[in-house]
Amino acid sequence: MSLASHFHARWLALGLTAVLATGCATSTAPVAAVAPVATAAPIRVKVFVAAMFEIGQNTGDRAGEFQHWYERYWKGATPITVPGALQPVYCNADGVCGAVLGMGKVNSSSSMQAILLNPAFDFSQAYYVISGVAGTPPQRGTIGEVNWATWLVDYDLGHRWAPEENKAGEPTFMPRKGYEAYRRFQLNPALVGWAMKLSADTPLKDSDSARKYRLRYPDAAARRAPFVGTGTHMTGDTFFHGPGMSKQAQYIAKLYGADDYVITEMEAAAITLVIKRTHGTDRVMSLRGAVNFDQGNPNESTLAHLDPAPGETAGGFAETVDNIALVGTRVVDHIVGNWPQWQGGVPALPR
Repeated sequence: MSLASHFHARWLALGLTAVLATGCATSTAPVAAVAPVATAAPIRVKVFVAAMFEIGQNTGDRAGEFQHWYERYWKGATPITVPGALQPVYCNADGVCGAVLGMGKVNSSSSMQAILLNPAFDFSQAYYVISGVAGTPPQRGTIGEVNWATWLVDYDLGHRWAPEENKAGEPTFMPRKGYEAYRRFQLNPALVGWAMKLSADTPLKDSDSARKYRLRYPDAAARRAPFVGTGTHMTGDTFFHGPGMSKQAQYIAKLYGADDYVITEMEAAAITLVIKRTHGTDRVMSLRGAVNFDQGNPNESTLAHLDPAPGETAGGFAETVDNIALVGTRVVDHIVGNWPQWQGGVPALPR
C-alpha cells in the first residue's frame, strides 16, 4: 500500500467510526428541538424629537434642550442603546420617541443616521421635531421667542474670504457649485402651517432679566415679548457673531431664495439631509428658541458680546427651553392624538 493509500484508508475508517458513534448517540438520547428565537417587532415611531444637548441629568436638575421633553413623554422609559448614536433613544407607548443627538452638524447627523437605520425602529410614517436653542438677529427676533423653520439653509457650503480682501461693503461669500441639492431645504409648507395653527397662541414664559436685557437694543423686534414665529433657520458649524456675519447670513438666505433669516443654529440642515435620504423631508419640523442675539447692541463690541462679563448675559435661558417644549408638545400631541388622519401624510389645512 502506498503512503497516500494508507492515509486515505485511515481517514475513511476514522470517518466511519465517527458516523457510527453519532448514530449510537442519537439512538439512545433524543436531541431536544431548538426553538426559534423570537424577534421583537420594531417600534413604530409616530413622532421623533431630536435635541442636541442636555446640561446634566434628564430630569430633576437644570434643564437643557431635552429635559422638558423627557419629563413630558419618557419619564421612567427604558433607554434603548443604539450603536453609533451619542445617547440612548427613549420611546413611550404612544409611539413618541426622542434622543439627544449631539451638537454640531457631524455629531448630530451621524447620531440621526444610526438611529434611522437601526432595526429596532420603524420610521416609515414618522414625523420629526428637530428641537433646540438658537440665536436671532435683533432686527427680526427676541429672547424667549420660539420659531418654526420654513427653510433650512447651510451657512458653510461655499467660498468665503476676508472682508479686507474685497471691495468695501460687498459680500464675501459665493456659493460653490455641486452643493445645490443639499445646501437648502424648504420644509413642507402645509406642516409649517399646521404647526403655527396649533401653537401660535401658546402662552410663553418670560423673565425679568430678559426684559431688562432687551432694552439694550433699539430694534422693535428685539424689544418684543416672546412670541411664536416662522422663518429661515441658518445651520452653521461656525458660531458666527456680529452685525457683519448676521448681514452675510441674510444675504445667503436671499441668494438661495429662502425666507428672511431669523434663527442661527448648528444642526438642522444636516439632520434633515440624513432624513431626506431615508424617508424624505415632508414630515420634518425644525423648532428653535432664541436664547441670544447674534450681535451686540450698538454700544457693545462683537467680542464683548460673544464673551460677556459676569452678569452681562441675556438671561431667559430657562424660560426659553420651557417655551420650546410648551410649543412643540402641542403639535406632537395633536399628531399622535389624531393619528388616523396623520399617518398617511400631512392633512390639508382646514380653511
